[in-house]
Amino acid sequence: MGFTFGLFRLRVSTIKIYINTEDKMQFIDLKKQYQLIKDDVLNEINQVLDSGQYIMGDKVPQLEQVLSVYTGSKHCIGVCDGTKALLIALMALDIKAGDEVIVPAFTFIATASMVALLGAVPVFVDVDAKTYNLDPNKLEAAISAKTKAIIPVSLYGQCADYDAINAIASKHNLAVIEDGAQSFGATYQGKQSCNLTTIATTSFFPSKPLGCYGDGGAIFTNNDELAQKIRWIRVHGQDKRYHHAVLGLNGRLDTLQAGILLAKMRVFAHEVKLREQIAARYDELFKDSNCVTPFIAAGNTSVYAQYTLMVDDRDGLIKHLNNAKIPTAVHYPIPLHKQPIFTHNYHGQDLSVSERTAAKVVSLPMHPYLDHAAQDRIVAAVREFI
Repeated sequence: MGFTFGLFRLRVSTIKIYINTEDKMQFIDLKKQYQLIKDDVLNEINQVLDSGQYIMGDKVPQLEQVLSVYTGSKHCIGVCDGTKALLIALMALDIKAGDEVIVPAFTFIATASMVALLGAVPVFVDVDAKTYNLDPNKLEAAISAKTKAIIPVSLYGQCADYDAINAIASKHNLAVIEDGAQSFGATYQGKQSCNLTTIATTSFFPSKPLGCYGDGGAIFTNNDELAQKIRWIRVHGQDKRYHHAVLGLNGRLDTLQAGILLAKMRVFAHEVKLREQIAARYDELFKDSNCVTPFIAAGNTSVYAQYTLMVDDRDGLIKHLNNAKIPTAVHYPIPLHKQPIFTHNYHGQDLSVSERTAAKVVSLPMHPYLDHAAQDRIVAAVREFI
């Protein structure tokens, strides 16, 4: 497979990927993963290029079928990114100006900003002190006559308490959207993330447990009517060519990204096991230390999108690790109700767990190919400081 440009011919299969051989630790080592699956990835890319179908080509429904089978969800709809997945899900539920949608106060901004983009009001609820997911015990007090939906986030790779959340939602006739941007591959009470609620969304941003080489996302539902509407919204609201049944947008998943994700799905189950093993080793190495390691609730498995500690002197630890050339990240330093765009949505409710969590969490390098030597170095440096 190749292209001709004047006197020059380029074959995709001969593109060289140059790896920096310096001893630089990666927070997420996407290069190492690529080297292991390169032939399969390039084969998928070349198939797409040969097909000439770069938007909504055959790879998209193939991927949707694979993801549907993996999650057990009846419908999977591939979309352009995880943020649009949330927006389309809200649109499919007819969320409109003046409606209220409950979201956790501690999460990434997109969960709330997509609500606000439709003119609806994000209502912030505190998170559980152990899992950092939406606390069901604080949920019902936030429900009003204007509440139309709840968006629990399955943060850091672990599902929220969906039995409790769904029971409350059912009592009040509310839809539930799982924001599974970080939890694709995790399980809750034996069921896969993205098959636990009215609608679920996920992200295939490159750093996610299942990530493409650009932006991508997906929406899942077992409801036929919602699935049809989501598919229409994804293509400008079209139910057939140039006939627009609903208000929509351009939310299509590129065929190239679908092909790349098909290649990655062939090793994904193995990578989930590797993540679990690495997390378990972190847990053991941090035993009896002065930091709080991830808590996984009974009946849950985590895909460990992040391995996140809670420490008292986060800034000091980050500086110490930076000096040791160990990368870190903070997910997330400012709770949503303290973001400038959302301060007007905060009405004095107790969100103290979110505030404390945002001030103390720090994530360490985590990916399926993190070796023992690197892990030992990370843990030794953390223990040296705390």
